[in-house]
Amino acid sequence: MHRRNFGRLLAAATFALAVTTAMVPAPVAAQTEKTITGGFDVGPGGFPGNFNPQTATAGFTWLNTYFEPLVIYTSDLSKLVGALASDFAVGEDNLTYTFKLVETNWHDGKPFTSADVKFTLELAKNAESGSIFAARLAGIASIETPDEHTAVVKLNKPNSAFLSVLSQVMMLPEHALSSMDVKEIAKNPWWSTKPVGTGPFKFTKYVSDQYVEMAAYDGYRGGRPKVDRLINRYFANPAAAVSALSAGEIQFTFAEPDDAKTFKGNDNFRVIEGDSYVVNYIGFNHRAGIWNDLRVRQAVMHAIDRNAIISSLFGGAAKLANCGYVAPQLVPKDLSDYAYDPQKAKDLLAEAGWEKINGDKPIPWLTYYNTPQVANVMAAIQAMLAQVGINVVPRALDVPSYNGIVRSEKWPEFPLVYAGLQNGPNPASLNVGLNTAQIPPAGNNIMRVEMPQLTEALNTAMAETDPSQADAKWQQVCREMNAQLPWSPMWVASRYGVVSGKLQDFFWTPAPGGGPFVSHPEKWDIAP
Repeated sequence: MHRRNFGRLLAAATFALAVTTAMVPAPVAAQTEKTITGGFDVGPGGFPGNFNPQTATAGFTWLNTYFEPLVIYTSDLSKLVGALASDFAVGEDNLTYTFKLVETNWHDGKPFTSADVKFTLELAKNAESGSIFAARLAGIASIETPDEHTAVVKLNKPNSAFLSVLSQVMMLPEHALSSMDVKEIAKNPWWSTKPVGTGPFKFTKYVSDQYVEMAAYDGYRGGRPKVDRLINRYFANPAAAVSALSAGEIQFTFAEPDDAKTFKGNDNFRVIEGDSYVVNYIGFNHRAGIWNDLRVRQAVMHAIDRNAIISSLFGGAAKLANCGYVAPQLVPKDLSDYAYDPQKAKDLLAEAGWEKINGDKPIPWLTYYNTPQVANVMAAIQAMLAQVGINVVPRALDVPSYNGIVRSEKWPEFPLVYAGLQNGPNPASLNVGLNTAQIPPAGNNIMRVEMPQLTEALNTAMAETDPSQADAKWQQVCREMNAQLPWSPMWVASRYGVVSGKLQDFFWTPAPGGGPFVSHPEKWDIAP
């Protein structure tokens, strides 16, 4: 598509955006206290209003300030290291994982022990608890606790993603939660009123829809945090958070690319840019009945000028995806590139009988991304699809509402989505959204993808424990995705955060789901 024509198409289709920048009352701190305030749940890596880490699909940057996992990714996301596990080892059978635990206490003074590990993992693998990890941890055969500081987990088959999954499973206190009804635990007010973790900050209060406040935990094993309070403010959208950052009300937030550019060259701020490790896709609900014919799914791919969108709306800061991966070692050379060809899209739809399947009837198109950039992207795609005879109607929701719909059985409400799925650092991250075994409520295969060859390829790759053979197995997953199109892969975009120059030793990276990753919140400091 010519740039000029694309611009006209986008201008005609772009949503009218009204950004609300209403100020949220900020808590007043004593002058002697050091306080860091941020929009830690702004943008796609956040999950505003979520306090239960076992139901969180994002927001781990914030959750990890007071909860901790056994293992965690390093700050560059290159490898896993111990967190609440001082040491961990995998047995020669690739089934036995032994964790030696640190000596530390919960925020209420009770000791953290192997009983907490056993309780947490058993709760996380129980679908009745509302845990999104149930299917991913279903391979746990047993959890043994030979002593208070040792936990041994045995799997029923090798799983190369197991430790990566554990990096997002925050340890929970058995003494505080074990008496609760498992079926009611996800919605128990404990999470937002008196949760206790082991991290450097402890929960103080939550002011509904405004902010969450933490206080320094004096007994943290890494030393008392340098600041006294940590506050997570909620915002209606990234623009409102950026406005608060500019005004000095907060010291950190996620930012849209155009907003991030306005801070470059300003010595009072630092712009952080990085790979999102998230592949954005157009998801077909495979139980909706209108996407069953592969030719229809191929038509969607050929109808969208992805290169034009990347150039014009992402400013070139995104990589085209023809499967779930863009990392060179995971992408074979024999893929279809699904080049922009609206006439081919029309021909494919005609061959499939689109007029009888759906015709010009409106198709609800859901997303949880509430940003101007995504609104523009979806508007452009809406116009392109309309040109070939597919009538989609974008609808942006908040994260809880979106999750409530896509994890339900209400097919007419979400025949199509625009979403993102983690595709790294471990390539097995895609398994949760594509494997037949991960269909809700067990997992997060929200598009109800049931493709035997793809599931087989995923299972084979997951079971491969030889690093020298792993890439070839994941390349086969990529081939199956490219050929079968369980959903339409779009791109992997860069993401941005902006930090006030007043912050010292503050670390953040645009990790998928907000991490977690080693960031040492106890070392964060703020200048007067």
